Amino acid sequence: MATVSAARPIRCDHGQRRGEIVDSLVAEVCRGELQAGQRLVTDELARRFGVSHTPIREALIALAGIGIIELVPNRGAIVKPVTQDDIREICEVRRALECEAVRRACGQMDKSTLQELQRDLNFLLEVDQSQRADHIQMALAVDSRLHDSIAQASGNQLLVNELGRLKTLFHAFRDLAWRHDESHTNLERMAEEAVQHLAIVEALIEQQRGTAARAMSRHIMTGVKYWGRALPKTNGRAAAGSTALADVNDSTQNNSTQQAAK
Repeated sequence: MATVSAARPIRCDHGQRRGEIVDSLVAEVCRGELQAGQRLVTDELARRFGVSHTPIREALIALAGIGIIELVPNRGAIVKPVTQDDIREICEVRRALECEAVRRACGQMDKSTLQELQRDLNFLLEVDQSQRADHIQMALAVDSRLHDSIAQASGNQLLVNELGRLKTLFHAFRDLAWRHDESHTNLERMAEEAVQHLAIVEALIEQQRGTAARAMSRHIMTGVKYWGRALPKTNGRAAAGSTALADVNDSTQNNSTQQAAK
């Protein structure tokens, strides 16, 4: 079983405490430090994070809500396996939510916000490959800013809430994939993602709803490839492999094109 490092005591308000515990545990599951079938004990987690039982219990309920753990009667919280199939399903759900958000946000977003995103993305595209590691945090911040701005401009609070609920899971997979790419692919993903984001932003500037939704769909489904290959081998299904994921990516992307155009 993988060793989990001791966490520093969390000193912040109640909601922030819960959120940081959720973020930490999701990341550990995604990295394979907490493995499928492992039991999470409330007393142990409370000591580890330096908090009372209440934020731990709330964090476990939140983790169960996004599918990272299972709350089993008389056994407590059990870590669920995170597989390549899970990645595909998560991306399909995210695509549906994000494409709807971008359709609704088109024509509603502040033009200066979009232009600022456009400038930042063009800057990231101009960064020399040898310097990309220095700009990873900026790329992650632009990614969050774009998706959050689109959600807020959608005008649908339930949609905003659902994307917010799943954001911890999205970011855990995203950050895991970035770290994997940093060591394996010389950060080529940074430029590819900037191109995808720029296509979304430029379509929003031009108020081309269908184009923006199709660009969003392509961007989200690319995550199937990047998120899936970054999973620790102990969490993945050996039989599936990257070829199956590529087939899924092609078929789901084709299906999404018809939906995005509506």
